[in-house]
Amino acid sequence: MTESRKVRVLLADDEKHVRQLVKAVLIPFHCEIVAEAENGAQAVDLYRELRPDVVLLDINMPVKDGREALRQIIAFDPEAVVVMLTSMSDLASIQGSLDEGATHYIRKDTPPAEMRELLSDVWKEHFQAAPP
Repeated sequence: MTESRKVRVLLADDEKHVRQLVKAVLIPFHCEIVAEAENGAQAVDLYRELRPDVVLLDINMPVKDGREALRQIIAFDPEAVVVMLTSMSDLASIQGSLDEGATHYIRKDTPPAEMRELLSDVWKEHFQAAPP
């Protein structure tokens, strides 16, 4: 990926207030939110259509849960960068997501500054550039 273009993000969470919070956390990253999905089926369809650089994907969503959406995204693109968002403290679900191809996870109750640091690590690891 060239450094001249913005990192393209697909944000998938069924709760609008969570999407708003994550978008606020992403402001310093100067990325482009290419789409928002309210369920796992939309997330898979939007990933296939838009091919974003990174997906922020809630585990617990209607229509198709995040883990099933993750499996389908990874089957379509094994190199996909998917960060799972979760309000669950169930380590088995988190570890299962990582085993199925998620690159990272973030708990939704993480303070915004810490969430920003975690996402900064994702940017450094996958896009060779840290946000300012």
